[in-house]
Amino acid sequence: MKISATDLKKLKSRLLSKREEITGDVTKMESHALKAGEQDNSVDHMADFGTDNFEQFLTLGLIENNEKMLQEIDEALERIKKGTFGTCTHCSTPVSKARLRAIPWAAYCIECQKIAEERGLDTEKNEG
Repeated sequence: MKISATDLKKLKSRLLSKREEITGDVTKMESHALKAGEQDNSVDHMADFGTDNFEQFLTLGLIENNEKMLQEIDEALERIKKGTFGTCTHCSTPVSKARLRAIPWAAYCIECQKIAEERGLDTEKNEG
């Protein structure tokens, strides 16, 4: 399956838009996490301290997830440059148009994605 130039342009535009959105989100979350860490450490109530720590932990987890997605988007943009976008990075079969429309940064065909998830692998980083 060859991706048409029009579809490729649309997918690249979606990747760039998503990248811009995530970059803004990560910046805001990092700023929030830093401000929370700089707040007065003389918490009056232990429950408040626990809540603050939990919120900071949650924010850091979201930042990590977004940074991983940014890396996947950057890799997809690189595949567009190389002309390999839309081909499974594991088995070299075409990634379905429906999958690319849903997840334009998808590096694996659905079959390889399922196998990787069953094995508990980092699905966008491990080769099989």
